Amino acid sequence: MIKNALISVSDKTGVVEFAKGLVELGVTIYSTGGTLKALSNAGVPAKAVESLTGFPEMLDGRVKTLHPIVHGGILGIRDNEEHKKAMAEHGIQPIDLVVVNLYPFRETIAKPDVTLADAIENIDIGGPTMVRSAAKNNAFVGIIVNPKHYDEALRMLREKGELTREYRFALAREAFAHTAAYDVAIANYLGEQVGDMPLPDTYLAAYEKAADLRYGENPHQKAAFYTTIGEKEGLGAMKVLHGKELSYNNLVDMEAAWQIVGEFTEPAAIIVKHTNPCGAAVGDTLLEAYTRAYEADPVSAFGGIVALNREVTKEVAEQLASIFLEVIMAPHFTAEALDVLTVKKNIRLVELQQPEEEGVVVKKVSGGLLVQTEDGREPVVSDAASAAKAGYTVVTKVQPTEAQWRALGLAWRLVKHVKSNAIVVTDEHSTLGVGAGQMNRVGSAKIALEEAGEKAKGAVMASDAFFPFGDTVEEAAKHGITAVIQPGGSIRDEESIKKADEAGIAMVFTHMRHFKH
Repeated sequence: MIKNALISVSDKTGVVEFAKGLVELGVTIYSTGGTLKALSNAGVPAKAVESLTGFPEMLDGRVKTLHPIVHGGILGIRDNEEHKKAMAEHGIQPIDLVVVNLYPFRETIAKPDVTLADAIENIDIGGPTMVRSAAKNNAFVGIIVNPKHYDEALRMLREKGELTREYRFALAREAFAHTAAYDVAIANYLGEQVGDMPLPDTYLAAYEKAADLRYGENPHQKAAFYTTIGEKEGLGAMKVLHGKELSYNNLVDMEAAWQIVGEFTEPAAIIVKHTNPCGAAVGDTLLEAYTRAYEADPVSAFGGIVALNREVTKEVAEQLASIFLEVIMAPHFTAEALDVLTVKKNIRLVELQQPEEEGVVVKKVSGGLLVQTEDGREPVVSDAASAAKAGYTVVTKVQPTEAQWRALGLAWRLVKHVKSNAIVVTDEHSTLGVGAGQMNRVGSAKIALEEAGEKAKGAVMASDAFFPFGDTVEEAAKHGITAVIQPGGSIRDEESIKKADEAGIAMVFTHMRHFKH
């Protein structure tokens, strides 16, 4: 039986209706601050916590529930004779239900003008203490931290006269997760203030389930999609406008595609299969970019993930609708474009924006995590001047032409997103051939060059890491490649440079590697 409840919430969604329902069931409500005011204004009979403790709120509200009368009432074990005796001796009433959610710390630090003092003031102390106390004593006390449980809790109380043991246990588990995630947000914010991020001594992260997925990479694997708690960005902030539910593999490919298209400010289209770009292109318009990306590899484009960095219009949608695609991602779709694309029942249409800040890349390994900063956006290189500004050097006798510089800049922005060993062949507008994930670099080059075919003549080639031997340059020369961009740094660099000079190929060193494992 619930006789006494303590309600003190920052998020007041539904709290008045919930409190009214408790009062109708004969529950006495104690409350604090803004919650007490909201209940009183709504005509809900509620008592101030100080009427329970005999001690006023003080220190600007920092101290109000941190009192033995409150925590004794929450923590007392109801069937323990010593506890019952102590509670009676000190006039402690049992508190059977605690309804608390915490100061809006995440919302506070998300404000652009937030000060450290503001953030500190929004660190809740009494709230987490009550939550943890009630969760610990879940054998006798209910703890609700999320308004979504109000209706269910009231229904159970009306039907059963109590919150069941199993339900209280489930609420307790959620409560501890709630306070843990809250502490993670505080610790990470304070870490940013002292320069401890993004690689702190203790790596902390908290996510909430956004969706259960049908399965993981394969049908026998279970999977779910989790997003950051609080402010959303990237895939966590996407809007699915149409189509069947997204799969695990869809989301992995979508992340790859969105990372690639984020490299470009000019109209760009990326088509991804198995996290690698099978077609990528830029153009004066989005339609031109998508057409080029599709024509780069029409076979692989079938069933692909498309990422676009401009609004999708009816004209573009009509081209997209001409083949089977799994997902189309863009900042926005016009109403006319949706009319065209939603005729296809299963295609997923997703709106999202690029994250404002770079984050970290996390990979699970047995017994731990690997955490690294993101391989950030590449500078846009389109001519000799911008290449020099980016720190690139031409190491061959032959200098790239203006058109070759534009092609090299495109190839270099793309090759970093291809699985190592990575080779990309492009002209100045689009990919012509992609070699990914081979055990040796010349193997990747052969795949990319074979895919490019006759289009390799006059094209350029990018490599994500240095050439360990001159054989890759030899292969490029056989297919008519005219310029190569690579990091350099091999003990055999001179061998590759010599072969490039012999073939009349321009070679550019970027002095930066882009492995993607």
